[in-house]
Amino acid sequence: MTKSRQCRWSLGLFLAFVAGLSFTVSGADWPNWRGPTKNGISMDTHWSADWPSGGPKVLWQKEIGIGFSSMTVSAGRVYAMGNTGTKGDKNEKSHRDVVYCFDAETGHEIWQHGYATPLDPKYYEGGPSATPTLADGNVFTLGKTGEVYCLDAASGAVRWHASLAQEHGLKVPTWGFSGSALIIDNLVVLNVGTHGLALNKADGALVWSTGTKEAGYSTPVEYEVDGMQCVALFGVDTLAGVAIKTGEVLWEIPWKALHDENIADPVVLGDQMLVSSFLGDRCSLFSIGVDKLTEVWQHKDFLTWLNSPVVYQGYAYGADNKGKAFRCMEVNTGKIMWSKKGFGMASVMMAGGKLIILSEKGQLLVVPASPDGFKELASARILKGKCWTVPVLANGRIHARSAAGDLVCLDVSI
Repeated sequence: MTKSRQCRWSLGLFLAFVAGLSFTVSGADWPNWRGPTKNGISMDTHWSADWPSGGPKVLWQKEIGIGFSSMTVSAGRVYAMGNTGTKGDKNEKSHRDVVYCFDAETGHEIWQHGYATPLDPKYYEGGPSATPTLADGNVFTLGKTGEVYCLDAASGAVRWHASLAQEHGLKVPTWGFSGSALIIDNLVVLNVGTHGLALNKADGALVWSTGTKEAGYSTPVEYEVDGMQCVALFGVDTLAGVAIKTGEVLWEIPWKALHDENIADPVVLGDQMLVSSFLGDRCSLFSIGVDKLTEVWQHKDFLTWLNSPVVYQGYAYGADNKGKAFRCMEVNTGKIMWSKKGFGMASVMMAGGKLIILSEKGQLLVVPASPDGFKELASARILKGKCWTVPVLANGRIHARSAAGDLVCLDVSI
């Protein structure tokens, strides 16, 4: 080996080592909807529920505009979305969706990118619902009318943009497109169209589409069967499984919901799938096959609406909107283990065996993920107004927002 080749080889090893270190350090990031493992569970271990009497320290606060999009955190930055419109303002041409990038430690705004999109407050506040997705140095966003952007995560510069509804003749669902982008290999998979579509990650070109019918509101959820990569997602009145590489619809089952509101994502548990739908009036556990789902059990005692449950050690935790309570359910049997009222349409994530719950009215709670009962470890009122968006724990900080656009970052580090 020549000296120059040896130097290049050594440099390559060093850079690979550094990259490995960077990955390890950023293991507590939250780069996409439902986190790095896509199940609502954070890998962050450097946090505590031992809070002062007044609640965790507020590191920073921002106004980001109306919406229900959650936050993502990557490489020391926080990404969020909101709309500049106000309810009652009929000048929709002035409304804009804005993607924000903040410094995670200080809240300093690094960049923002805005584009024309109506607030569309149809029986609710309106604004964007999909969460920014970080991958390969880019941030991918989806607006309610089908505007997809790939932005440079460092600068906010537009890499590419697609107007999906216009370009492909897709029907926009009643409440707008809501599912966040799922990045798999070279594809951007979106719940847009009958059973979703996929774009080329590099340039936004259409790779496959399953039709032009209205989509459901869930984010595509990845699963694997017989070595084949697939996604499960809600349509307007169905639940379907789609092959990721080809877009082939492998199976679909009827799933009709009031107002077509199939929202909460299915939860994949190995070769099983837990599906819960409040307005579909049904909670079911399925066994996953290549071309079908086989129902294991069904009942109406654990019906989530806007947010998916988290599953830990065989138990599901989430807000049952029919019973107006936060519940724990044994997954294998569907048995309700405990129920606690008073949180409204709460959202939940988990870290270190503890549930992090945000109530509909802005109360943040930490509770052990245990079938033995509800035991509050910590609680603080952190936001006012409606809070339907799941909070995010990343790198010792909890990020939470209200529908009105109040974004708060709390220090819970140890």
